[in-house]
Amino acid sequence: MPEVRSVLAAVPTGLLVAGAAVAGPGPIADPAVGWDRLWEEMLIDITVIGLVFAAVAAWFMWRYRRRDRAEGDPPRLSATAAVGWAVIPAFVFMADDFYLAAKGWELWKVYRTVPEGALEVRLDSAMWSWNYTYPNGAVTVNELRVPAGRPVLLRMTSRDVVHSHFIPDFRVKEDSMPGRITYLWFYPKEPGEHVVTCAEYCGLLHSRMAGKVIVMAPDAFEAWYRAAGQKAAAEAASGGEEV
Repeated sequence: MPEVRSVLAAVPTGLLVAGAAVAGPGPIADPAVGWDRLWEEMLIDITVIGLVFAAVAAWFMWRYRRRDRAEGDPPRLSATAAVGWAVIPAFVFMADDFYLAAKGWELWKVYRTVPEGALEVRLDSAMWSWNYTYPNGAVTVNELRVPAGRPVLLRMTSRDVVHSHFIPDFRVKEDSMPGRITYLWFYPKEPGEHVVTCAEYCGLLHSRMAGKVIVMAPDAFEAWYRAAGQKAAAEAASGGEEV
């Protein structure tokens, strides 16, 4: 495969921003896996805490229920006990919140650190289409073809309004905006097709701004990439001769 190079050369200088952080050699931390793991941990945590507090509340309701029209006579809490009943539950909630927040920041770092050797593609969002430009000049609309087993980096901008490039299967979503470059990356591991949609209301046909990611076997992608690049070069040469 041709060596990956930046595709932002044609972007006005005013649009350029600091590049993404690049991870060094080593195993690739897939953000989709991290997202699923954090989601599972959150569900387990809130379920356990919810059941514990529901059980405590149910016990209080049963223990101090009204009997035979008599007025209840609960024990009076000391100042220390009252503070304990308020602080301990709050501490449990906050400890769990801080734990999940720390996990979230770790995952955020994975999302913002692009693996070394990622295929870099430029994305120009517009009402109402996704326009992808590859390093060799090939251009596709609403169809992003990528090789399996290689991370993909999208550098994005918008031609009109704010759009949000969302690929649910890879757990990635990032806004593209006029006058600014943003980025996201994902790790396609197996051949297949995945839905792309816009997650930011962008006008009348927002709901129809959809596309797909086509993950191809490396050899198949290489053949398509070469043919698409040759076609783009021929079209560019033909257009230059006409001018």
